[in-house]
Amino acid sequence: MSLRRPDALGGRAAVAGIGATEFSKDSGRSELSLAVEAVRAALDDAGLTPGDVDGLVTFTMDTNPEITVAQAAGIGELSYFSRVHYGGGAACATVQQAALAVAAGVAEVVVCYRAFNERSGRRFGSGVQRREPSAEGAALGWQLPFGLLTPASWVAMAAQRYLHDHGLTPEVFGHVAVTDRRYAATNPAAWFHGKPITLADHAASRWIAEPLRLLDCCQETDGGQAIVVTTTERARDLRRPPAVVLAAAQGAGRKQEAMTSFYRDGLSGLPEMGVVARQLWQTSGLRPADIDVGILYDHFTPFVLMQLEEFGFCGPGEGGDFVAADALPINTHGGQLGEAYLHGMNGIAEAVRQLRGTSANQIPGAARALVTAGTGVPTSGLVLGTDT
Repeated sequence: MSLRRPDALGGRAAVAGIGATEFSKDSGRSELSLAVEAVRAALDDAGLTPGDVDGLVTFTMDTNPEITVAQAAGIGELSYFSRVHYGGGAACATVQQAALAVAAGVAEVVVCYRAFNERSGRRFGSGVQRREPSAEGAALGWQLPFGLLTPASWVAMAAQRYLHDHGLTPEVFGHVAVTDRRYAATNPAAWFHGKPITLADHAASRWIAEPLRLLDCCQETDGGQAIVVTTTERARDLRRPPAVVLAAAQGAGRKQEAMTSFYRDGLSGLPEMGVVARQLWQTSGLRPADIDVGILYDHFTPFVLMQLEEFGFCGPGEGGDFVAADALPINTHGGQLGEAYLHGMNGIAEAVRQLRGTSANQIPGAARALVTAGTGVPTSGLVLGTDT
């Protein structure tokens, strides 16, 4: 069962620094180099040195071991190191684990990082290839023989059911793509800077796996992103205003699989994100109306609509109209469709910029930000706030 009462973490940790590499399609260098550049940039942003760091957290999918990053970045002894599974679902959980460590006194300064050459190296969009036998892989054996080989094909199954259940057409997904690209167009760090799209552009883009078109699918990116987490008290004395972790949560639903949960009672929602939503609202004491900006994981547009519905911003099937109405600023950096696909870590950085007042697409008075991690897999989420 999911958490039935507020946890004790809220308010005890904060993001004190963010740093990233250039987002590209061919970095021309190792993933370790990308990780170290991002870590050093985040520490500089916080006004800290490598010697201040005693903890590192990353993804199980990252190729850069914590001890190797520590050596290459000039970090000394580590008292805490951890990894989180399930691909993009790990993004917000890295901050959660870092926050837990500093709140418990296990570490004082923890850096979360993710770096990959996901365009020039291993491309997730190429599908399942050469996978070692595992229980997780065995679950895919029920789908792969029938041609469901890529993330887009897996998401297309749920997207098709969503449209059927709510009497909608694929054009409804275009609102997410257009919104993301509108913000990316005015974000100098975004790959699609200066390149907005229209609903007509979305509808004219080629099919990838019906009902998903090319512009429903996120980019593939080379790059790195790092996040510095420390106690709220220490963060107050550092270079940047702290982005306080008001709540952090992980969630896996019943009959959960990794991207292929096709044997649930329904396919039109994201139960794992529902678990996260209940915990975030319970611990933070906030509700949808209290959120100033939403950074929602957007590897595929349909799952953005389902997330809005799981969090209670709108009713089932109403996500498209909610986005079209600009009822909540969403993915103000351009998201993974418009800025870069960094497994959601760049979304956390954007939430921090919004709370600092330094975003390229700043929302006036932004004081509460919701951030979500990968969907279709066991996932995580954050509510970040200004230090008030």
